[in-house]
Amino acid sequence: MHVHSIESFGTHDGPGIRLVIFLQGCKMKCVYCHNPDTIATSGGKDYDIEALAQMAIRMKPYFGKKGGVTVSGGEPLLQSKALIPFFKRLKEEGIHTNIDTNGRVLNHFTETLLGNYTDLVMLDIKHMTEDGFEAITGVRNKETTFKFAAYREATGKAMWLRYVLIPEITNTPELLHAMGKYFMDFKTIEKIELQPYHKLGIHKWAALGWDYKLNDANENTKEQIDAAVNILKNYFKEVKVN
Repeated sequence: MHVHSIESFGTHDGPGIRLVIFLQGCKMKCVYCHNPDTIATSGGKDYDIEALAQMAIRMKPYFGKKGGVTVSGGEPLLQSKALIPFFKRLKEEGIHTNIDTNGRVLNHFTETLLGNYTDLVMLDIKHMTEDGFEAITGVRNKETTFKFAAYREATGKAMWLRYVLIPEITNTPELLHAMGKYFMDFKTIEKIELQPYHKLGIHKWAALGWDYKLNDANENTKEQIDAAVNILKNYFKEVKVN
């Protein structure tokens, strides 16, 4: 697999303590991306699947009952064909598997991976309108994400939602209620994780020579975050702020 970086003992990318593998490459260019160096399909380092599996096996004593391996990105499902034997190997070792995805890729390989070897999917919801989705990601057709969510729901396997709160862009009562109403009847959604907007990745954009378009965006106040949580509590079993 084409890997950007690896984090040991991750605690914010799924349940428990996790080995987090960030894959290289993404078809979106989200305006708030804090790892823009993962977007290009070039770069990174090629890893043998068994070498990564052995890395996870060595960490098993630290995983406990909840931990395991999370594959993030970039967009990990661009490499779903390679992820199938990797996750199959992890399941042979009794290791919990998790994919952190924007839901842009749904094909035969992805369906095999999700249906047979993926214990948890963390799905990033970018925006609830088409124009808003394009403004954030640089691409159109937000329905691909919702079709992905419907497929995961049909498998009956666990899913978490993730949503970045940007004042006046994604953090408005109208958008939060729209998202809640859309997903309120999904049985597989265990929680929604809110990611308050921050500017920690701006220096990476500068290093790449890219223009950062959210320089004028404000970070959320505590009151704005609390208001978002109070809205979403009406629709989801658990609302967590990361």
